[in-house]
Amino acid sequence: MLRQHIAVILGLIFAELRNMKKYWLVIIILFCAAKEGFANHTKGGWMYYEYLGPGSSANSSRYNITLKVYTECVLNPGQADATAGFTIFNAATLAQVSNISVALSEEENINNCTLPSCHPCINNIPAICYKIRTFSTVVELTNSPSGYIVSYQRCCRISGIVNVQNPSNNFGETWTVTIPGTAVTPGSHTNTSAKFSQNDTAIICQNSFFTFDFTATDINNDSLVYDFVPAYAGATSGAPNPAVSSPPPFPTLAYSGGYSGGSPLGGAVTINRNTGIVSGVAPGQGVYVVTVRVSEYKRGTNIKIAEVRKSLHIQVTNCSLTDAKLDPEYTSCDGFTVTFFNFDNNNIQTFEWSFGDGNISNLPSPTHTYADTGRYTLKLVVNRGLACSDSATAIVKVYPGYFPDFDVLGQCKNTPIQFNDRTTANFGTVNFWRWNFGDIGSPTNTSTLQNPTHVYANTGQYDVTLIVASDKGCIDTVPKTITITDKPALSAGNDTLICSIDTLQLNAVGTGTFLWQPNYMISSLTVPDPFVSPDITTDYIVTLTDPFGCIGNDTIRVNVVNNVTQSISPPDTTICRTDAVPLLLTSNALNYQWTETPNNNTLSSTNIKNPIATPLVNTTYTVTGSIGKCVAQSTVTIRPVPYPAANAGPDTVTCFGRSVQLNASGGSNYLWTPSVFLNNRFIPNPVAVNPTASVRYIVTVTDILGCPKPSRDTVFLTVDQIIADAGPSDTSVVLGQPLLLTASGSTNYLWSPATWLNNIAIATPVSLPQNNITYRVRVSNNVGCFAEDTIRVTVYFIAPGFNVPNAFTPNGDGRNDRFRPIAIGMKSIDVFRVYNRWGQLVHSDNNIEKGNGWDGTFRGKPQDPGTYVWYAEGTDYQNIKVKRKGSVVLIRE
Repeated sequence: MLRQHIAVILGLIFAELRNMKKYWLVIIILFCAAKEGFANHTKGGWMYYEYLGPGSSANSSRYNITLKVYTECVLNPGQADATAGFTIFNAATLAQVSNISVALSEEENINNCTLPSCHPCINNIPAICYKIRTFSTVVELTNSPSGYIVSYQRCCRISGIVNVQNPSNNFGETWTVTIPGTAVTPGSHTNTSAKFSQNDTAIICQNSFFTFDFTATDINNDSLVYDFVPAYAGATSGAPNPAVSSPPPFPTLAYSGGYSGGSPLGGAVTINRNTGIVSGVAPGQGVYVVTVRVSEYKRGTNIKIAEVRKSLHIQVTNCSLTDAKLDPEYTSCDGFTVTFFNFDNNNIQTFEWSFGDGNISNLPSPTHTYADTGRYTLKLVVNRGLACSDSATAIVKVYPGYFPDFDVLGQCKNTPIQFNDRTTANFGTVNFWRWNFGDIGSPTNTSTLQNPTHVYANTGQYDVTLIVASDKGCIDTVPKTITITDKPALSAGNDTLICSIDTLQLNAVGTGTFLWQPNYMISSLTVPDPFVSPDITTDYIVTLTDPFGCIGNDTIRVNVVNNVTQSISPPDTTICRTDAVPLLLTSNALNYQWTETPNNNTLSSTNIKNPIATPLVNTTYTVTGSIGKCVAQSTVTIRPVPYPAANAGPDTVTCFGRSVQLNASGGSNYLWTPSVFLNNRFIPNPVAVNPTASVRYIVTVTDILGCPKPSRDTVFLTVDQIIADAGPSDTSVVLGQPLLLTASGSTNYLWSPATWLNNIAIATPVSLPQNNITYRVRVSNNVGCFAEDTIRVTVYFIAPGFNVPNAFTPNGDGRNDRFRPIAIGMKSIDVFRVYNRWGQLVHSDNNIEKGNGWDGTFRGKPQDPGTYVWYAEGTDYQNIKVKRKGSVVLIRE
């Protein structure tokens, strides 16, 4: 029908097309129409039939066949089919009998109530809606021994299904029912199939307990049995609504990990085979395909007459219930204390826990300690006396002292490995065992015996687990990894030596029976530890057969010698005192014993082959090597000598540019680092020639007469440079004004001439000059370094005041660029201001000593040439205030 509509539309559009742009419009319309025809929308459904009586002939019957297709409540164009194609097949040969186009007879929506008033004890109520589209028709069929299979196929199921693989793919669906033939049981062709109820809007909250009603009724009063079965696939997106179904057997959906047709909601959800009620703890949020089969059995017999399948896309949401939900049973096998909690605390305001021993708690998750072992009934009441109250009970078993364990005997492939349960229980009896031997693919990989055996066909590591339980409800899992080999664990020991006059006891390690060979100079061939006394080198082979028939062997070589040969290195030698020296012994001995003379305990060990010696005085070391009764001795003398006594001399100070000689001692050869300023770095007394910076010198000293290793010492040469400073190069005073001179640069000072000075040997003498004079100061330190500087003093025979120029030229040539007063006989100039001819202040200094004077600008802008007025104010050397004013000419060239 859809294709016919598209063809008509195309015909009309092509008749109107006149340019290429419109062709694109055609393609878009065609794609959208086809896409709407198979978009995901089906949500399950079921097919059933009703026997109406004999047909028009004596060998025919009439049936009313009904299909209920569940879809989304809102359908797109192309999804709301007006007809459905029923295809009827022979149940035995699967050949097509007929095909019927059945018209839509009814359409209804079923919804759940989403208001809180409908479900006051559920939060986040989901909206559930199914559109049920019913197709029904009457058919007349010849009575057949095998009966008929009726089917209808449509694509596509809704997307995003959790429990099937590739949920984004477009999966179709097949609805089918089987009408039994006359060969099933007498009169079975007159049967009317079971009919499911339509209780399809149950609310299922994730990770919460729920029930869902798949109950069916049967007017023939047959016995009904329910189970989960795989959901059928059907049509494809390429042909979403075929007129004829593909023949049976019908393909099933591929389920994702953890889910299957028999367990579509996970292992925590089951179906009651007698009632059709699905119940359990829901999985996580999402849409799940669930198909339930109801099978009819002739009452009182095991003869199956017919079956009906109902498939639903059940939505699990993140809603939550007000629920008292406990584990069915709690078992404490490791103590008397148990912690309880309710699985879902949604909308729960109060808790009342009764522990079964007379104690109660109102905590949400209490921890309770029982006084004795036993079986108790736990009860939880939530919201007692309030809306949405609920209760639950559980059994608590307290039987501490449960210790699961097992051991393994045997280790070889193709031999029986014995597994022994070693579990102990202080209470009750261990009565359940489930072994998994980790031997994947083996038909005997599991066992329920207490102490089973298992044969491994291959070597390798296997993860063995034992689940063990007691009649008190204690259960635990014990994992162990075992190694299966191709021979038993056996060791004959390491190859060894004996002296030809000795006897040696061998020691083979393993479990089972032993057999030694060859039978040569050996005390016994069947014990693990025989004595041997060969006079030639012999390989003894031991064969072990373990208790499970696994055989292996190992070999030990007994080397026979007539004496001990050994030598020691180094030979008598000299070492540097405090150094360690290894004593390297070349020997075929088995045992060693060292002694030293004198005995100062300088060896790292006295019974190893190559000890470390650290003697401080001349010492002789003797080693005795032995192979049984064969012995040999060796000696070595070590003479320690001291390291060279390196001495770089005392730290010294010299003047800048003055040479100084260094002096080292303590050895025969010398090496100075760094070599900067030195005239020769390979002699004990080099000269640091005119050093200009301080240097830390390291001298390395070696001695060819004693310890050949170097020693080092350090000397620090400090270069002292004096920079004399007598103060400003020029200064001025007025007659009678004292002048404080200030020198710096070191510790000692000497001024000349001494004229008018109060003290010539200090840094800050006071002068009362009577005329112009130049003073020189010599600055020195205690080492003898010195430098000189001078200061020229000009004496004015005037009163204290300001010497102010009458013009300046701020042209940037470095001469006369700034206008400022020069203090004569003044202690300070406190105020200096310059005004233009309009009386505007263009410059101000509050401390002329720190200021730079006026540069001829105002607010960053050069001022015009002309006459400006200045004003100065200061304090003379007698603390008398002096005020002056005048004018200056600003000249610009």
